[in-house]
Amino acid sequence: MIFVTVGTQLPFDRLVRAVDKWASKAAKFDVFAQTGESKYAPSTISSSNYLGVNEFDRKVGSAELLISHAGMGSIITAMEMSKPIVIMPREAKFGEHRNDHQLATVNKFRKLTNVFVAESEGHLAEAIDAALSANDITVASELTSRQALISSISSFIGSNEMPARLSA
Repeated sequence: MIFVTVGTQLPFDRLVRAVDKWASKAAKFDVFAQTGESKYAPSTISSSNYLGVNEFDRKVGSAELLISHAGMGSIITAMEMSKPIVIMPREAKFGEHRNDHQLATVNKFRKLTNVFVAESEGHLAEAIDAALSANDITVASELTSRQALISSISSFIGSNEMPARLSA
């Protein structure tokens, strides 16, 4: 199963629409999306606006691949659960976020083995296919604890301190 999440704060119709389009051509994959307050109603993939924490964790746990906005919570969850992730940045010019910090996020995380970047919806199918065909999808063993993961990410992005909400 492929699990798509847009987070809980804002809809991300471009991502949901692009995954729905990809899934219509890749019928062999079961895809489920947590869409938030999306205006787009997927025609190929199953979806729900929101999931409870336990259901969200079950979906991530059973997923072979995560597809997400470039949010730190989603990236950290994928790394904690040793799941490959395709990330696509929200962009302010489309009204998807207040600024373009997710563009910086994808530029930092694209170097990791288990992170696949889709610059835009036009690149999403290629990123999904690359993630599904990758042979070496692993998360380093030193990243198994949440605190070690946060520390590693903090060092990776060149900051000595992560926001408090990520360290809880």
